Order: sequence, then structure tokens, then C-alpha cells
Amino acid sequence: MKRVVIPELLDTDAGTPAEIAASLSDLRRINRSFGGVATSEAMVSAVAERLGMRTLSLLEVAAGAGYVPMTVRERLQRRGVRLEVTLLDRALSHLRNGNEDGTPVRYVAGDALALPFRDGSFDLVSCCLFAHHLSPGEIVRFIDEGLRVCRAAVLINDLIRHSLHLAVTYAGMPLFRGRLTRHDAPASVRRAYTREEMAEMLRSSRAATFEVRPHYLFRMGAIAWKS
Repeated sequence: MKRVVIPELLDTDAGTPAEIAASLSDLRRINRSFGGVATSEAMVSAVAERLGMRTLSLLEVAAGAGYVPMTVRERLQRRGVRLEVTLLDRALSHLRNGNEDGTPVRYVAGDALALPFRDGSFDLVSCCLFAHHLSPGEIVRFIDEGLRVCRAAVLINDLIRHSLHLAVTYAGMPLFRGRLTRHDAPASVRRAYTREEMAEMLRSSRAATFEVRPHYLFRMGAIAWKS
């Protein structure tokens, strides 16, 4: 299936506050039930095991309210791994300033392709459902910028473009509450990358080594290792 770039409505907040809230609720449910949280958790766990570390700092890029990294943090805490999360998004209005239990969350507005941090500021730089919004050249720039800011690895959690995935998305339309989601969900699949395409972009980056693995329901988890 050829990649087609279709603008997504949620990217520009193109809806009423109620419609945006419904779409964000859909997105949380998709990430919770259809592989989003599990993919990020698996990648962070793999890095922690490889490095032999029980405490990791993570910068989540294009984080929005930060549902995925904060949920991963809670799950890993039960397994004895501490994840210190910082959220970054292009607009402060997209970010949350506290966890649901009242714990403060570090957050900052900034450009994903020009991260406002010093070299080696975090152990990990991560993103979820962000890469498919970028062109191939921008993805390489993001990976390289993430490698600059991280000490260990850049993690990319995204969709896999496939005709069967598109069919599953259309079949699941009755599950979506928001008008924006019914437009954005198939648009996201159409503009996503294949594992082979992601591997080629990783080869063009400054990653020392990399891996791209499939996860549940057409998710991919890509890890670009710094060294």
C-alpha cells in the first residue's frame, strides 16, 4: 500500500472542545487496548535490562497529555523500575502539569526537531504516534536530535502501514466516539511507514545500531542505540 499524506484534524485542534476531548479519549483507549502502552513498555524494559539499570530518565516528545509514558511509568514501578518522565510538546496547552495522583510532572514546550536540552540530558528520548507525522528526512533529523539529547537510545512507537491494518481500522469505526478520530484513524494508517522504511531511515541516522520489531495489532517499536 502506497504511503499517502492526509492531514489529521487533531493536529490543528480542528474541532470544538468537546470533539477534541472525545478524540483524545479515543486515543487513550487505542493506546491502552491496542498496543500503544505495551509497545513503549516493552522497549523501555528492553533498554533497562540491557543496561542493567533500575532508574531511567525519559523525555517523551510530542507528548500531549502524556498518557502513554505516565502509564508505562506506573506499570514499571510495580516491577521495580523507576522511570523519571519529562513531557515535551509544541504547545504548553497540550501538556498536563500533574499526574492523576497529584504527582508533579516535568513539562516543556519545544520543537521536536530542535530539542531545547543539552547533550546527554536524558537516558532515553521517546515518541508515540508521532513519527508518521514526519517526512523521511524529518524522521532522520528527529532521530539524530534525540541521539544528541539522550545517553542510551531513542525509542519510536508507531503504526505499521498495511492494507489489512487499514481494513481493521475501518471495521473498528463504531468503537470511536469522536468525529475527529473517524477521520484521523485511517489517515494515520495511510501516512504511516513500514518496518522496512523505518529501518532505512535508521540506517541514514547516526544510530550506532538499531532494531525495528513488530508489536500487537500493527505497531512497531524501533530502538536507535547511541552506543
